[in-house]
Amino acid sequence: MRDTIDRWAARLGDEAPYWALAVTCLAGLAFKLHCGAYWLGSEQYTTGCYSDAVPFWGLRGVAAGQVPYWEARMEYPVLTGALIWVEGLVARLLGLGRPDAADFLTAVWLGNTAFAYLILHMMRRAGVGRMRQYAWVLAPPLVLYLAHNWDLLAAAFAVAAVLAAHRGADARATALAALGGAAKLFPLLLLPLLGLNALFRRGRAAPANVAGAALLVAVALAAWGAVNLPVAATAFTNWSEFYAFSQERSGTAASVWELANTFGWYPTDIPTRNRLALVAFALGAVAIVLAGWRRHGRHPWVLFTPALAWFLLTNKVWSPQFDLWLWPLLVLTGTRARPLALFLLGDLLAYFAEFWLFAGLEGAWPSATQVDVATAAAVRGIAVLWIIWAAVRDPAPAWIARVTPPRSAATRVPDRPIPAG
Repeated sequence: MRDTIDRWAARLGDEAPYWALAVTCLAGLAFKLHCGAYWLGSEQYTTGCYSDAVPFWGLRGVAAGQVPYWEARMEYPVLTGALIWVEGLVARLLGLGRPDAADFLTAVWLGNTAFAYLILHMMRRAGVGRMRQYAWVLAPPLVLYLAHNWDLLAAAFAVAAVLAAHRGADARATALAALGGAAKLFPLLLLPLLGLNALFRRGRAAPANVAGAALLVAVALAAWGAVNLPVAATAFTNWSEFYAFSQERSGTAASVWELANTFGWYPTDIPTRNRLALVAFALGAVAIVLAGWRRHGRHPWVLFTPALAWFLLTNKVWSPQFDLWLWPLLVLTGTRARPLALFLLGDLLAYFAEFWLFAGLEGAWPSATQVDVATAAAVRGIAVLWIIWAAVRDPAPAWIARVTPPRSAATRVPDRPIPAG
């Protein structure tokens, strides 16, 4: 079957993924924009067209043109706040002087579409095969979340960091991961793996390895501090809201901890839940690294994917769009199609189960119950555990073993066939 898919991909041509991505992106816009700027009768939940862009337009000063942190509250890290401000400017251009939330949603979609194309371009430059390219450009999560939130900014940083690590550019990978952490925190999970790679690099003396790891720490602090410290120094309260908000949240409907609390399996207060989530993640992450080091010690950044998957499973907050954090990394490093397909199914089920739960609370139909949410979360959770097990056990994908050509060579031979691995 794979050979058949490869033949069809070859017939479609090398540029076909770009056109396929355009169709997916337009589907994502249609999925969210059909509700317009104003929601009636819980349609944002019943049809799934909910987007954070709509409430943000009025509630976070975007409509008024306020600058995040200095003039408006913002529960996101600074690079995401900056992106929201820029997209507010774009919405004003789209609205021709009378912008509304639909214009802002369109601007958010334009930004995420650009990041989706950037991720595809980076994959192609790295020699990622056609099947993986199509797994990205035809991804259902793009339809669900392209106009939903701002997570693709951090995802693009994470992909860029992983591909820099693949090229052996550890300092650049560290800086990119740290900058990604200034958009959403999850790219920071790559940093310990890069540090361990430097600390235990073969063929170098221990002092040189320690110096290399120390350099990466300095690079990470410098990159993260360069964008955070100016804002923190001049607007600390609004800058710190993201971190305070993260600590104070009880959880989301499809997270393990919230489901346990809902069904009375293990009711916990928020501080206890924070501690349990941290301990569970830390223990699992250490186990993942220890179990996967023998196979992936030459490229430990591959373990970023299962570590992030475990983080999502143990975190008290699993918002639907968080699946978009994981999907591009699964496309890059996934080794088995079945757990990825199960993850996509679980993502779709959890998306509608969670929003239909909210619809039911407002007396609308279709509606769902907490049992439906738990069932969808279980499907997704099984897929995540399967993905973690396969990532630790299986060899890395074939494209990782190939040497990426120098930039000049890639420029000279733009039509070089991309293998399917």
